[in-house]
Amino acid sequence: MQDLAGVAQDFVGKVRDRSVVIGVIGLGYVGIPLALAALRQGIRVVGFDIDQARVDQINAGRETIKHISMDLIVEGLASGRFEATTDFDRLSEPDALLICVPTPLSRQREPDLSYVEQTTRAIGRRLRPGQLIVLESTTYPGTTDELMRPILEQASGLSSGKDVFLAYSPEREDPGNAQFGTSDIPKVVGGDGSEALAMADALYAALVVRTVPVSSTATAEAVKLTENIFRAVNIALVNELKQVYAAMGIDIWEVIDAAKTKPFGFMPFYPGPGLGGHCIPIDPFYLTWKAREFDIATRFIELAGQINTEMPYRVVDRLAELVDRRLGRSFSGARILVLGLAYKKNVEDTRESPAFRIMELLEKRGAAVSFHDRMVAEIPQSREHAEFAGRRSVPLTKDVVAGFDATIICTDHDAVDYRNLVEWSPLVIDTRNVCARQGLTREHVIKA
Repeated sequence: MQDLAGVAQDFVGKVRDRSVVIGVIGLGYVGIPLALAALRQGIRVVGFDIDQARVDQINAGRETIKHISMDLIVEGLASGRFEATTDFDRLSEPDALLICVPTPLSRQREPDLSYVEQTTRAIGRRLRPGQLIVLESTTYPGTTDELMRPILEQASGLSSGKDVFLAYSPEREDPGNAQFGTSDIPKVVGGDGSEALAMADALYAALVVRTVPVSSTATAEAVKLTENIFRAVNIALVNELKQVYAAMGIDIWEVIDAAKTKPFGFMPFYPGPGLGGHCIPIDPFYLTWKAREFDIATRFIELAGQINTEMPYRVVDRLAELVDRRLGRSFSGARILVLGLAYKKNVEDTRESPAFRIMELLEKRGAAVSFHDRMVAEIPQSREHAEFAGRRSVPLTKDVVAGFDATIICTDHDAVDYRNLVEWSPLVIDTRNVCARQGLTREHVIKA
């Protein structure tokens, strides 16, 4: 085999002339945008997924994620530059394999790396010399080197940094963000050795606006955790401030809007009904779990997690109080409309959405709960919220809304007519401040 520098140079040459073939493993919220970024640069992509129905849908050119256009996929299918498959025996075909699989938490709130392990074993059985393997999934520092590398080397008989090349580059997707797509966001890259770093850096430099090389895979893994722990901690802070200021009769949203006019030293974060999404509610627990290996307590991070986890309970307590005080009726048997299931506005992504915990708490207290979400017609089957699977969104009409005792706004989708909602609903609990932003200040609209 060529010397290592020669292998890296050959790979970089393939990237430059766009003859490199990329394999994207996991065709979801991270994998599909990554595949599109490569197709946009004229690079051939093979997409891998274990879900046959999803693969069939993609190969038919049908939409799998509502806010992502399939036009480039359709063009790629027609030109032969893209295909999706469940045949993992083809993992040896691409020059680079980019792993975009889920890294959820277990029921005990500990890292669940089963998808990463299974994918790594599948790659190891088909690995060929010269391939670059990059993990994009969020995880704790040390995963690439301590978990993936031994599995790959044992399964393949090849050595990382000598025969094959291993790197980590954390995904930075923000679903529904019209300003920053995959190609617009700088990419942090860490490699297992200088050749792996050079190869991964060259690959991502062809896909995104710029790369940010760091000294190791563990450093790159730590960057991702730091970004989202920063958000989680600051959201916890404003969630706590909301409770304090509300007791004083002060509006937290007005405070934040005024504070953010300072041109330095302040960054606005906003309160809400709890944390949702694929990163922020999960990432802090990855670090706290790993920190225990070093006998280090992460008290600050854990306190933030506790505050954010308590938010759905606080919202439901506030709603119960208002139903009793303003409507003069028992909370048991009250009819409650939950507006918005997605974890953020204008997407259909329900992962870790606090709306499900709110629904669960409402029903435990005897309320009858329905939901409306224009992005989620039916609650999908999942381990996370199996008890709600199959429930369908109710229409947002005058007769329907007026039939509920209260509406709680969990997600502030833009397409909702909030003026009609405020007019029709006897009581509105607004956890997102959307009514005030639209000038809909009414006596029966309560911020919570």
